[in-house]
Amino acid sequence: LMSLFSLLFGFARAEPLKIGAKAPVLNATTDAGTTLNLGEVYAKNNYTLVWFYPKALTGGCTKQGCSLRDASADLKKLGVAVIGVSTDPVEKQKEFKEKNNFSYPLLADTDKKVVKAFGQSGAMMAGREAYLIDRSGKVVYHDEKQTDKQAEMVLAFLKSKTS
Repeated sequence: LMSLFSLLFGFARAEPLKIGAKAPVLNATTDAGTTLNLGEVYAKNNYTLVWFYPKALTGGCTKQGCSLRDASADLKKLGVAVIGVSTDPVEKQKEFKEKNNFSYPLLADTDKKVVKAFGQSGAMMAGREAYLIDRSGKVVYHDEKQTDKQAEMVLAFLKSKTS
């Protein structure tokens, strides 16, 4: 019984990627139903922000996504590509993107390979967190539990790197 208990709770406590770690390189399905290669996105941009959210079209997730949408001009000036990830299906991601006018792709990680690759347990839905990855594919920033301050936190980090 103790072994089973340890096994169950061991899976629930996944370790997030550490600063300096190599970010996962894998393909995933977008809200448009196309395939996106994360490694190619990292290589094409100064930074890639991969943000995770539990459920499309819900309050906190909408605030998180809209903060990034509203800061898109500032993020683009710094060479940041934005990618959202949840375990919602393509149709839900498409609706979420259209309803909120997001200009960036949302990944429909229904098989949870992206959330698991980034260190989440994948037991239920994606946890709320974000990773900033540089052009070389290294994690340079990580935060958790941000909603309407998501963009503000990322921009503050980037500004601290240039000052």
